[in-house]
Amino acid sequence: MRADRIFAYGAAAGLLGDLLLGDPRRGHPVAVFGRTAAAVERALWRDHRAWGALHTAVCAGGAVALGAAATRLVRTSPATAVALTGAATWAVVGGTSLAREARVIGQALEAGDIEGARARLPHLCGRDPQALDADGIARAVVESVAENTSDAVVGALVWGAVAGVPGLVGFRAVNTLDAMVGHKSPKYRRYGWASARLDDVAGWPGSRLTAVLAAVAGGDPRGAVRAWRADAAKHPSPNAGPVEASFAGALGVRLGGTLSYGGRVEHRPVLNGAGRTVGTQDIERAVRLSKRVGWLALGVCVAARRIAKGRTS
Repeated sequence: MRADRIFAYGAAAGLLGDLLLGDPRRGHPVAVFGRTAAAVERALWRDHRAWGALHTAVCAGGAVALGAAATRLVRTSPATAVALTGAATWAVVGGTSLAREARVIGQALEAGDIEGARARLPHLCGRDPQALDADGIARAVVESVAENTSDAVVGALVWGAVAGVPGLVGFRAVNTLDAMVGHKSPKYRRYGWASARLDDVAGWPGSRLTAVLAAVAGGDPRGAVRAWRADAAKHPSPNAGPVEASFAGALGVRLGGTLSYGGRVEHRPVLNGAGRTVGTQDIERAVRLSKRVGWLALGVCVAARRIAKGRTS
C-alpha cells in the first residue's frame, strides 16, 4: 500500500477514534511524554540557552526517533502501518477533549455558575480565572479553542502528512515542550528559549492552514480574511495571531485585550475591533467551527500528500 494511502486511512481512523473516545483518562501517551520530559529537565536544568536546547533535542528528537523506529517495524505490513498511523493520530490530536472542556465551561456560564466556570477554566488555558467576569471567561474559551484547533489538531495533521508517524509525534512533542518550558517566566526565559522557537517554526504551517480554513468554514469569510490581514501581526505569538484573528472575523466577535497569566497582566491588541463582545453562546459556535476546520484539514492534508506522492512517483 502506498504511503499516502496509509496516511489517509490511518489519520481518518485516528480522528474518528478521537471523536468517539476522546483522550484516555489514564496513561495518555502525551502525559507519559510530559513526565519523561520533566525528568530530563530535572537532570539538565541550568539557567542557560544551551542546556535548554539540549533538553529540546533529547526530548523532541527522542520522540521522532521512536516514531521512526515504529514505522520501520511495520513497513512490511500495510494493515499494521495503518493501525500505527491511526493510533498515533488518536494519541496526538485533542479536538474532542478541547470541545468537551469548552462546552463544560459554557454550560456553567449558561447556568449562571460563574464560580464553576472559573474553577474549570484552568483545564483549558492558563488564564487567571478569578480576574475574569462571565464575558471574560467566554472570550478566554473562544481564544483557547481557536489556538488549540491549530496546536491540537491541524498542526499535527500537517506534519503527519509531511513525515508520517514521526511527524505526528514530533509535532506534539515540540508543542508539549513549549507548554512546559516555553513561557517567559524567570526560570524558563533562557532554558525554554529553544523549545519556544522550535514550536514557532513547527506551528507556522498549521496555523496558516487553520486560519485559511476558519475563513472558509466560518460564517463570514471576508470578515475573517480582513481581521487576519489587519490584526494578526499585532499578536505577540506569530502563530496564535493569524488563528485567533481569523476565528474572530469568522465568528464576528472581538478577541484580545487585557488578560492575566500567573499574576502577570498583559495588554494584548484587540483582534477584529469591529466585532461584538464575546458572549456565552459564542463558545458553542467556536467549537463547531473548530470541528469543521479539523475535518477540512484532514481532507487538505490527505490531498496534498497524494499530490506530492504522484509527482515523485
